[in-house]
Amino acid sequence: MPRSANELIITLPSSGLRRKSQRISVITPEVKKIIDDMKAATLDWEASRPHEVGVALAAIQIDQPLRIIIVRNNFDNKDDKSFSVFINPEIVKKEGALEEDFEGCLSVKDVYGKVPRYPKIRLRALDEEGRPIRVRAEGFLARVLQHEVDHLQGMVFVDHIEDRRDAFYKINEEGKLESYDYDRVAYLFR
Repeated sequence: MPRSANELIITLPSSGLRRKSQRISVITPEVKKIIDDMKAATLDWEASRPHEVGVALAAIQIDQPLRIIIVRNNFDNKDDKSFSVFINPEIVKKEGALEEDFEGCLSVKDVYGKVPRYPKIRLRALDEEGRPIRVRAEGFLARVLQHEVDHLQGMVFVDHIEDRRDAFYKINEEGKLESYDYDRVAYLFR
C-alpha cells in the first residue's frame, strides 16, 4: 500500500534527521520529483492539523539528504499552496541581536520551543531551474530560513534550547501554546 505524503516526513528521534545534506550539482528530473514530494508532504501534514500551517520543509525531512528547502509563499493564507524552492541555500550574512520566538517543526511532533535567531539574514541559493537567487529576509521569514538551513547541517530547533527546561511548549485543543513538561521531551535530544 503506498504511503501518504505525510508518512514521508521523518520525525525525531530518527537519526536520519541528524545527517548532513549534500550539495546538488545538477537539477535532474529526480531532484524535481523530490521537490514535488516535499510540497505534497507539507500540505498533507498541514491538512491533518486544524491549528497549524506547514510553512517550510527541508529535503532531509523526507529522508533525502540533499540541500533543498521549500518555503511557503504566503504564511498567512492556508489556501495559497505555492512554495519557493531554494537549492544549495547558504546564509551569507546574519544581522542584529538574537531574538527569541516560538518555533515548531514538522519533524518534531507536537512540540514547540522558544529559539534564539537573528532577525535579519541574507541568503543565496539556486531556484528550481538552476538560476542564482539572493534573498534579504527579516522577521518570520528570516527565522524560517535559518531553521531550514539548520536541517541541512543535521540540526533541529531543539538543539538550540535543549538545556532550557522552560523553553518547550505544546498546542492545546484550542490552538493555544502552553508550557510543556521538559521530561516529556527528553527523547528529542541526541
